[in-house]
Amino acid sequence: MKFRLPSGVFVNDIGIDLGTANTLVYVRGQGIVLSEPSIVALDRNQRSVIAVGQAAKAMLGRTPGNIDVVRPLKDGVIANFDVAQTMLRHLIARVQPRSRILKPRIVVSVPSSITQVEKRAVREAAMQAGARAVFLVEEPMAAAIGAGLKIQEPGGHLIVDIGGGTTEVAVISLSGIVYCQSVRTAGDEMNEAIALYIRKHYNLIVGERRSEEIKLALGGALPAGGGPRTIEVKGSDLVTRVPKTITINEDEMRDALRDCVGTIVETVRVCLERTPPEIAADMVDNGIVLTGGGALLTGLDEVIRKETYLPVTIAPNPLLCVALGVGSLLDDIDLLERVALES
Repeated sequence: MKFRLPSGVFVNDIGIDLGTANTLVYVRGQGIVLSEPSIVALDRNQRSVIAVGQAAKAMLGRTPGNIDVVRPLKDGVIANFDVAQTMLRHLIARVQPRSRILKPRIVVSVPSSITQVEKRAVREAAMQAGARAVFLVEEPMAAAIGAGLKIQEPGGHLIVDIGGGTTEVAVISLSGIVYCQSVRTAGDEMNEAIALYIRKHYNLIVGERRSEEIKLALGGALPAGGGPRTIEVKGSDLVTRVPKTITINEDEMRDALRDCVGTIVETVRVCLERTPPEIAADMVDNGIVLTGGGALLTGLDEVIRKETYLPVTIAPNPLLCVALGVGSLLDDIDLLERVALES
C-alpha cells in the first residue's frame, strides 16, 4: 500500500527474496531494483561494515586477518542475526531514501521448512532494519506466483524452486500448499560437490567463488552437445600449497553433480507419490515448472521429464520468480493475507 502525505512524501512497500546466495529487492511501482549476493564484509577491529553484496563477494578468500567476509544466511534461513539485520538495513536504505517519513511494509520469502524460531529471526531482522510490518511467504508459493501460475484455481500445480540453500518442491492448489518437500541440496551444495571432486581427483584446492564459476560454465545433468567443453581451473596444490592450473571438462562436472541431481529428482518423485489422486491427475496437463538458479542447470528439465513422464518447463526468468512473486503480492492484499504465514 502506498501512503501519500500532503507534502508529497510517500513510502513504497518492499518485497524481498532473502536468498542464501543472492538477495533481490522489489519496490512496489518500480519492480526489481536490486540484486546482490547475500554477503557482508566486516572489519573485526573497527566493528564496522566495509561492504555489502557484490563488493563483499569480491573479497571472498582474499582478505587480511582483520576482515571477515560473512554469509548471514545458511540453507535459506538466518544463521547470523546481527549480520543479516545489517545487510537488510543496508539494502533497504539503498532503495528507500532517508526523506521517506513512513516505514515500508515488507514481504519476505522464506523456506517452507522454516521453524518458529527462524520465522521470528527473519521478522525481527526486517523490523529492526526499518519495516513497519513484515509478512512471510513460503518460497515455492512466491515462485509459483512469480512464474505466472494460476494458483487460485482448483487445478494442481507442481513447482520446483532450486535456490542457493534449499530446493523446494511443492504442490499448490486453491492458493494453498497441498504438499511440500524441502531438501538442503541446492546451489551451495553443488558448489561444494565441485570443490570436493577437484580436491579428490586433482589434489587442487579451489575457493567458493571459483567453484561457482565452474558450475555456471560446465555444470549440467546431461551433455550439452557439440563435444565436451573444457575450462582451466587455477587453485592451490593440496600437497605443495603452490598455485597450479588444471583443465577439467563438463563430463567430470556432471559426475561431480550426479548425487545432487539425484537428490532433487528423488524429491520430486516423493512429492508426486504423496499428492492426492485428483491433483496428481492435473499434473498430466499442467506438468512441472522449474524456478530458481538451479533450473538453469543444463539438462535438468530433461532428466526430471524422463523420470516422471510429465511435461517439464523452465519458468521465464527463473532467477527472478520468487522476487516477482513477493512483489506482486504487494498489489494483491487479499491474496497476501491468504498465503502469508501466521506469526
